Amino acid sequence: MSTTQSPRSDTRARILTVALELFSEQGYEQTSLREIADRLGVTKAALYYHFKTKDDIVHGIVQSMAAPIDEAIAWGEHRPWSPDLRDELVRRFAQGMSERAPLLRFFHENQPALRDSPAGLEFKQRMLAMIRLVHGPGASFQDRLRATMALFSINSAMFLLKQDSDDCGGNGPRGAEDPRGTEDEAGAVPLEETMAAALEVALEISALIEPKTAAAEH
Repeated sequence: MSTTQSPRSDTRARILTVALELFSEQGYEQTSLREIADRLGVTKAALYYHFKTKDDIVHGIVQSMAAPIDEAIAWGEHRPWSPDLRDELVRRFAQGMSERAPLLRFFHENQPALRDSPAGLEFKQRMLAMIRLVHGPGASFQDRLRATMALFSINSAMFLLKQDSDDCGGNGPRGAEDPRGTEDEAGAVPLEETMAAALEVALEISALIEPKTAAAEH
């Protein structure tokens, strides 16, 4: 059986890719459907066939971004909580987000416009479900906070990467203070190294999460 994408699904994917580029370059609110159609080289009517509004496009982007979160939730929700489960959830989240770095950057840079949108609210619910799985049942406020901070370490890494790139005139972070010497010839810490560092920090934070039953035994 052929796995080739249909022309319709391929066009939808192209629209999402181009829209993401424009949203990242100009901002969500500053980008029009006309500009998306023009960059795609199609008519506005052809764009309407797939997406009626910018909110519809963002919903498609969020669905793509949320796929690894949905998979991690499905994997973890019927398993008993344990430190191994906690760490594996964090790893799966980090891996999924590193594969969707442009989406993560878009979400971070357009938070005000997306915060109360249907797509933004859906993504928020997914994140809350993921946080609950990481901290497990009966968690204290501190452990709930640790679970939140662990997952948002991945988001924060993208913020720092973008900030370092801006500070260096678009050449990426200097990385001179990094004792591991991970910077490339342009002085930029590669995305892979950035996400690896984020995962390391996320696991350090999540390791402090301890169920009440375990704490009572000490």
